[in-house]
Amino acid sequence: MRLFDTARQAVVPFEPHTPVVTMYTCGITPYDAAHMGHAAVYIIYDVLQRRLYDMGFKVQCVRNITDVDDDILAKSRELGVHYLDLAAEEIARFDADMSALGLLPPFSEPRATSAIPDILGFIGMVLDSGHAYYSDGGVYFDVSSFSRFGQISHLDRDEMLRLAEERGGHIDDPAKRDPLDFVLWQPSRQDEPSWDSLWGKGRPGWHIECSALALRELGKTIDLHGGGQDLIFPHHECETAQSEAATGEEFVRHWMHIGMVHFEGEKMSKSLGNLVFIHDLLKDWDPDVIRLEILSHHYRSNWEWDTNQLEVARARYMAWNVPGAKADTGDDTLNEVRSCLDDDLNTPEALLVLDEAAKKGYDISKAVALLGFIFHDSVGD
Repeated sequence: MRLFDTARQAVVPFEPHTPVVTMYTCGITPYDAAHMGHAAVYIIYDVLQRRLYDMGFKVQCVRNITDVDDDILAKSRELGVHYLDLAAEEIARFDADMSALGLLPPFSEPRATSAIPDILGFIGMVLDSGHAYYSDGGVYFDVSSFSRFGQISHLDRDEMLRLAEERGGHIDDPAKRDPLDFVLWQPSRQDEPSWDSLWGKGRPGWHIECSALALRELGKTIDLHGGGQDLIFPHHECETAQSEAATGEEFVRHWMHIGMVHFEGEKMSKSLGNLVFIHDLLKDWDPDVIRLEILSHHYRSNWEWDTNQLEVARARYMAWNVPGAKADTGDDTLNEVRSCLDDDLNTPEALLVLDEAAKKGYDISKAVALLGFIFHDSVGD
């Protein structure tokens, strides 16, 4: 199997070191419902896991839940509800949506609030390593102390500053020595949750939970890590820096990032509000049709969501159901789909293989199952 590695900026062999593949994909901040951007990321990771299982590996995929951060606290404040009540409602809806889309359950789905002791211990490790400092009630990572900062994103300083400001990096925080320094522990506002620490009462920064959870759940080095491309910087860059500073070891062997789903000309995101929610789509569309539309785009490409394309996807899906299909001698179709997936997870090409095999009247059920489709002959009108 060959996959594009973000850090190496090339398609390279993906070679797990043991029969158990460790994988971490950044999960949701549960202050709103899951949208198509979420579905695209998690369906791609689902197909990757299915192929790894098919190859004989076991997979331990951790998908965290960020149930305490700036966004969920702002939303709970706006709604006048407790942040954990908001999180519980949205987590239940997210899990139901992902189950309906046929996703394999994660090995672990830990919440940030479950890891406060781990986070505190991890921050202590970073401080002890000399890569962090205390300032004005908070603890900050000193990017100048880490020569490999930028190893994932390959961005220059100006672009890092622009993205940090755009994505919640608080570059104007006066407690920082450098605008690119990022918070590990911060004082809580009066109406925010807080925990006791050696540095005063407060709460975790954005990036620290993933490092602490990855270390707790999977160990110091992970085979594969990723999420949407918008997480490359600052989140994954910062996560890598603090993890390698704390442990002294390589954090991730292979970085895999998924392209953005756009809608109305902009990246689909909660902050912009241009969302197409999964639970709404599932009222009118079969989950396999939604999955097919997502897999018709290569995982590294950015693409525009168009609900009208679901009609095309439904017709395509129905054409796969061949009455009296003949046996696929030697599993030729299945092996062709495997080859497509091993070629940088080329799902669009894999779907073309299924189209051609169905036209020839072959039973493609094994190949369809490898891509995570339930495959039935009625998808509802």
